[in-house]
Amino acid sequence: MIGKSLSQYRIGAKLGEGGMGEVYRATDTKLGREVAIKVLPDEFADNPERLARFEREAKSLAALNHSNIASIFGFEEH
Repeated sequence: MIGKSLSQYRIGAKLGEGGMGEVYRATDTKLGREVAIKVLPDEFADNPERLARFEREAKSLAALNHSNIASIFGFEEH
């Protein structure tokens, strides 16, 4: 994944991983800013339950607004 591009995001170093995905540092090449990208692992990509859970997690995070909680800027499929 490192060195590849997903849409306008150039993937950098891996920051961590957990039960729902892997998180990478990335550069938004359109806006020139550093972001974190969370990616659902390939082995879960064909699992409808995992996909739904991943989307629910994104929607839950998008509903929150606090300086100590990460902001979500988008949810995309690639």
